[in-house]
Amino acid sequence: MTESITEITHWIDGAATAGQATDTAEVYNPATGQVTGSVPLGSPDDVDAAVASARAAFAEWREASLSQRSSIMFKFRELLDANREELARAISSEHGKVFADALGEVQRGIEVVEYACGVPSLLKGEITPDVSSAVDAYSMRQPLGVVAGITPFNFPVMVPMWMFPMAIACGNTFVLKPSEKDPSGSLILARLLAEAGLPDGVFNVVQGDAVAVNALLDHPDVAAVSFVGSTPIARAIHQRASANGKRVQALGGAKNHMIVLPDADVDQAADAAVSAGYGSAGERCMAISVVVPVGDVGDRLVPAITERINALAIGPGLSEEPMDMGALVTEAHRERVSSYVDLGVGEGADLVVDGRGLEIDGYPDGFWLGPCLFDRVTTGMKIYEDEIFGPVLSIVRADTYDDALEVVNGNPYGNGTAIFTNDGGAARAFQRDVTAGMVGVNVPIPVPMAYHSFGGWKDSLFGDTHIYGPEGVAFYTAYKAITVRWPDPHERGVDLGFPLAT
Repeated sequence: MTESITEITHWIDGAATAGQATDTAEVYNPATGQVTGSVPLGSPDDVDAAVASARAAFAEWREASLSQRSSIMFKFRELLDANREELARAISSEHGKVFADALGEVQRGIEVVEYACGVPSLLKGEITPDVSSAVDAYSMRQPLGVVAGITPFNFPVMVPMWMFPMAIACGNTFVLKPSEKDPSGSLILARLLAEAGLPDGVFNVVQGDAVAVNALLDHPDVAAVSFVGSTPIARAIHQRASANGKRVQALGGAKNHMIVLPDADVDQAADAAVSAGYGSAGERCMAISVVVPVGDVGDRLVPAITERINALAIGPGLSEEPMDMGALVTEAHRERVSSYVDLGVGEGADLVVDGRGLEIDGYPDGFWLGPCLFDRVTTGMKIYEDEIFGPVLSIVRADTYDDALEVVNGNPYGNGTAIFTNDGGAARAFQRDVTAGMVGVNVPIPVPMAYHSFGGWKDSLFGDTHIYGPEGVAFYTAYKAITVRWPDPHERGVDLGFPLAT
């Protein structure tokens, strides 16, 4: 059965619009392999229109009281809760992840909105009276202006909500450029923001590809850019936007390791490795893609992981029967990931579980690739060095804890990592010595809650600040220090000396 084609739009100045560009891209249902939508590829003129709308709205929005901004965020949160299933269906139908996983994505985005609801407390400054005779000093944070977000295909709802709730609550206006692979969720968010009472122009969506991205990076009225995606693109965006005088946070790729010490609970570690390695078909920057068993624990761990892989239910994300893993986002991405499996075999790794050639009854044209498990992987192999971004898990064995730590710290990525152990001393040393920005102890995907901040180290982050949480407030605001003197009217006189605290 052929699916109907949806004409997807931009959202500019409070309304859906087709925009000026004539080029479009096809949107697929990964489970069926059929085209379900057509999305415009925004032109520089479309970006100009969105930025102009945001710039015009900024003058009034920055003056909105904190209670007004907070009230809109509270209402937006209520609408998100009421429409979470609509959002999850849009995610599943365009990305391919299973419905339960899509619901989890929406919830993690809602948590950032809840944090943004507290903006009156988050924007409190500091005051120090009497820093000198009759002199007081205080600080404040002010919005930057028009800010932009460029977001990836793997979390089409959550990652935008890592950005715009904080930016808008802090008094900025926002232009979102979502992935052209699964763009519909961005328009649902825009509609709900409008229903929540957000003024026109405060939030805009420009669909598109690299043309729209570059127009945002070069636009003189865009003050800051947030990005989540692969490391090569994160590096390029950081360089280009910084060269144009913009504030930038660009979160890149990952090769997340999970160390398993000999004293660990093997069943718990195996559950975690499968959940973190194959959830969302491995298409997430916090996926565990490398397990590092220490000593002989690998001999017990690999069979336990294999047993769990073979029990996974794989199928369409919107199936009536619950599924554990869905299809990959596009046919091209499926072929790319599959080519890494071919490469790993050629490099001499032991392919314990082969997910190539997976067929799902009733869905012959879906972008399917089953879970793949390699053992005896070495750090010199391409399947270890590259971010595969799919359901491919590698086992890199280590003789000692120090050897395992060296493997993790020697990797150029530093996004997230985990250790599984019952040894508190080893866990404490690991969280101190490992060179990654997010660390889990018996937690495989250590994504911080919204009141902390998310971000990695090394080649996983370009810029000085992490995303959402306290660092998100800092990124979307400019710090200003003010010194005030109200002298006694009876005191007069000229003093040419350098001001000192007296």
